[in-house]
Amino acid sequence: MPKLTDRTALVTGASRGIGRAIAERLAREGALVAVHYATSAEAAEQVVAGIRAEGGRAFAVQAELGPAEGVDTLFASLEAQLKEHTGDTRLDILVNNAGIMGTALPGEITDEWFDRMMTVNAKAPLFVTQRALGLIPDHGRIINISSGLTRFAAPEQVTYAMTKGALEQVTLHLARHLGQRRITVNTVAPGSTDNGSEVFQNPEIRAVMSQFSTFGDVAEPAAIADVVAFLASEDARWITGAFVDTSGGTLLG
Repeated sequence: MPKLTDRTALVTGASRGIGRAIAERLAREGALVAVHYATSAEAAEQVVAGIRAEGGRAFAVQAELGPAEGVDTLFASLEAQLKEHTGDTRLDILVNNAGIMGTALPGEITDEWFDRMMTVNAKAPLFVTQRALGLIPDHGRIINISSGLTRFAAPEQVTYAMTKGALEQVTLHLARHLGQRRITVNTVAPGSTDNGSEVFQNPEIRAVMSQFSTFGDVAEPAAIADVVAFLASEDARWITGAFVDTSGGTLLG
């Protein structure tokens, strides 16, 4: 039996990679999924079409989460379409997955670079969550997608790791704040994951990235999505404030 029947979910950054796999997995478990995207309308509609082709339920919502008005844009569309599909604006599951990544050594970081990374990867999820709390009922689920890089030194990723570390603090403090409502808040931290980028088609680069995992390979997005689906289910009702390492053993040392 699907474990998320009659549940609704928003997955940010769901037009490709890990976000897409999460949206597809939650839909297979019966949830009505809002597939958020920033600019890739065609890719998002492909995700929605694929979910519907398998008998699932989904719709796309667009918003750029960097600009100040992005959260308003997102929730105007989300609430309207939830109302259309269910007659209500209830949101049971929020997955904060959207983010940007890039490399810059400590001496190369600029104010503009830092501010954009922090805005999209840390500020936006905080304010998306703040807004979503008006829609999330008791026993809801919030899942933040972080990175193993918050526990693994890579100097060229210091800015990205800082933003994800900030997101992990959102998990920690909101888990305590929302405990009385039985809303769980957890972090999932992937390692090297094949997100569909061309870089993973390069055998030499893939071989190097595979060395970080104790399994000797990079993860497929479905492996991360399976963990998210578990945390979104009733089976994970007694887990909150957790950092779930989904790096394939990269953090074992």
